Amino acid sequence: MLSKLFGRKKAETNKPTTPEIMGLHLGGAFELDKLRIKLIEPDLIVEGLSTTQFIEAVGVIKLDTTSTVLRFYTDDEGFIEVLLDGGMHESNIADVKLWYFYDTQGIASDKAWDATLKNQISKPQHQLDGFSFDRVWNSVEGESPVVAMTEKTYHANGEITETDQFVMLYERQATDSITEYCRLIGEEKIINNVADRYLVCSTGFDLRAADIEVIG
Repeated sequence: MLSKLFGRKKAETNKPTTPEIMGLHLGGAFELDKLRIKLIEPDLIVEGLSTTQFIEAVGVIKLDTTSTVLRFYTDDEGFIEVLLDGGMHESNIADVKLWYFYDTQGIASDKAWDATLKNQISKPQHQLDGFSFDRVWNSVEGESPVVAMTEKTYHANGEITETDQFVMLYERQATDSITEYCRLIGEEKIINNVADRYLVCSTGFDLRAADIEVIG
């Protein structure tokens, strides 16, 4: 009777659960290894990395029936990306990277959007900040189309959004031991039956388990 009067049990049941992994979760915080960041940052495009970051949103991408990508967006204009293969458990983590947004360009027309998908996202090399990145996802047939995926994002204010993404990954050998990645994404979100579209460029690098300490 009390639950019917106050409705608390129903509210708790309907509240969406955001994914967590490695101790990372919506509203949490982590620290990066200060010494490693100091050593590798001069060889990367990104500058001014904050070693203490707070998680403001969590993105989920289901690649297939067994593979999932989790993105933990932070207040430092970047995100930790975790690739899981085989289930939502730490033992299934296949890859962890830290990404930073480099540039975002709005796309106003259908014609410009079609041209972006066809010509600007997937190409043999991508030039950025004076460096050349080679395409990673190459096809044996010669054509390497963009990879389509949909991201569901849980925001700190309770909002949930979905974005269709058309992606290509690039890489360069920054040093003998450091690979820097570049990713181009055509993003499309439908808002009030109107397409909101962007070309987003991000750069990233691999993270090791020892590089991250969860503090909240």
